[in-house]
Amino acid sequence: MLELTDAARITAGAVVLSVVAIESGGAFLLRVATGKEQATAFQKTFYRAGHAHAGVLVTLGLVCLLLGEATTLTGFWRWLAQTGVLVAAIVMSAGFFFSAMGRGREAPNKAVVLLGVGAVLLAAGVATLGVGLLLG
Repeated sequence: MLELTDAARITAGAVVLSVVAIESGGAFLLRVATGKEQATAFQKTFYRAGHAHAGVLVTLGLVCLLLGEATTLTGFWRWLAQTGVLVAAIVMSAGFFFSAMGRGREAPNKAVVLLGVGAVLLAAGVATLGVGLLLG
């Protein structure tokens, strides 16, 4: 049986519950797709991307959380390896949704910077985990 630290178990539980928020994003996308919510082509694209990134990165983040338990990393490096992807899921999804907000928007607003921040967190998290796994 997989042994988790209390911190990893609590984090995993909270993340699994966050899927309800991702589901509400899916419900919003359904309203957009059926014309019940108005959105430009640009907004539809960014809303889809935000929803997809949330789902995929939360799943990857849970895997990273579990794999981080198999490393000898400590402190900040362990935190980054185990939760960097989960933070990236929040930041990147927020970047897609927030930068597309506003009636009739045809291009991203300044919140698009969150996509770059999220990408850095994603890369740092998976790189740290990969090195931690290779080192033992």
